[in-house]
Amino acid sequence: MQILNTRQMVQKIRRISIEILERNHGEDAIYFIGINKSGFALANLLSDELNRLEISSLKTHVLRIKVNASQPTADGIYLENIEPNLLENKNIILVDDVANTGRTLFYAFEPLMKVIPKKLEVAVMVDRKHKLFPVHVDYVGLSLATTLMENIRVDLETEAEMNATLI
Repeated sequence: MQILNTRQMVQKIRRISIEILERNHGEDAIYFIGINKSGFALANLLSDELNRLEISSLKTHVLRIKVNASQPTADGIYLENIEPNLLENKNIILVDDVANTGRTLFYAFEPLMKVIPKKLEVAVMVDRKHKLFPVHVDYVGLSLATTLMENIRVDLETEAEMNATLI
């Protein structure tokens, strides 16, 4: 069952971007760190939307963090193409498509624990409210109560056909 269509996804991305701009007024730059493929795609969409806002002089940087979502401790968790120390005293937004138990987000913090950022926030398209890990989501496209047996798939492959589906 589709829970968000392309038009709604675009609206959510625009609204989250405006919230990010409001909460980071006066800052020079934000580092979006997308988790794996979908989080990275959403981070790019948020960055692009912020860059389209003519009132914003905020510079955005998009990075990817790799986490094995099913077994986070089995493989290394690492940031691509940047040394963590370059994020010292920076505004960081960790981005994922869906927050379910909070496990993937929790483990994605690991490389960021090596630095002291100026601010660290979390953005997701869908927050499922089944948190088992101490993770707070700051920017949410849609908050949704589901059963533990249901799953959410967010498709961000192409901007023209974005959607979120309950499966």
